[in-house]
Amino acid sequence: MKIGVLTSGNDAQGMNACIRAIVRCADASGHNVYGFYDGYRGLVEGRFLALDRKKVAGKLDKAGSILGVAKLPEFKYEQVRKMALNEIKKNEIDCLICIGGDGTYRGAMGLASLGVNVITIPSSIDNNIPSSDHSIGFSTALAAAVEAVDRLRDTSISHQWCSVVEVPGNDSMELALYLGLATGAEYVITKETGFDKEKLLNDLKEDHLKGRKHSLVIISEGLTDVYALAKEIESYSSYECRSTILGYVLRGGSPSPEDRIRASRLGAYAVKLINEKKFGVATGIIKNEMVATPLDSSLTLSEKPNEELKQLLHYIK
Repeated sequence: MKIGVLTSGNDAQGMNACIRAIVRCADASGHNVYGFYDGYRGLVEGRFLALDRKKVAGKLDKAGSILGVAKLPEFKYEQVRKMALNEIKKNEIDCLICIGGDGTYRGAMGLASLGVNVITIPSSIDNNIPSSDHSIGFSTALAAAVEAVDRLRDTSISHQWCSVVEVPGNDSMELALYLGLATGAEYVITKETGFDKEKLLNDLKEDHLKGRKHSLVIISEGLTDVYALAKEIESYSSYECRSTILGYVLRGGSPSPEDRIRASRLGAYAVKLINEKKFGVATGIIKNEMVATPLDSSLTLSEKPNEELKQLLHYIK
């Protein structure tokens, strides 16, 4: 078979490890793999290259994507997806593996509705794909965030500051919640927990009056202007306050061993599903078991249960 593969949306550490696994497992099964440049944009424009074992050699530990990533908002329109369909037919691509986050999944659903044989692989530092416990890149991004906050806290404690740290994931609480637990944050604010600014200001003021020398606030992006929030905290609570945004820096760096293994397992599993001619599914790992979820329900599953972690954070902060 001729297998197409693309990486779409934002990059995440482990994408290259996943591509490598796909190419090598496909080669062992007698398939040919073609990588489309720049996600769905390259698919629409028909830009691709043949991938073989040599082209993916030495890529296991490399961040980013050798195929490039891009966002194509116009892909939501059927006429644009039909352009991609024409390229798939013209180049006789039998099936397509789409690696990315929720936007990539929605694009894959659109192609599946046109009859394309599609399989998706979750890759997002936000960890916002309900059909898998963890996405490729989450482990590495979390480790980078923890290291950054640990360094920041050393300075903040010395200066007796309140630190406000914004992290990616406005539609998912995963990164903020795990980071808060790993760094001992006093407050974690996400879309799911809700943002009550008045309560936060009052709590911080009370903490400071009780003698707390330092407080750490982790907040998901998109909820507020963290620079303005830091000024409000400073004027209201008497804390000196500094804000830090951890953004694209969390996407770089060599993938962790966990992400290399996860990416390799998911890539190999996608090829296994192709060999079994099972399409229209989203790959995932749940409780360490490989799973294939119907693609049309992969983003509408119940949210991951985080109540235990939220309760733990409340008690030990």
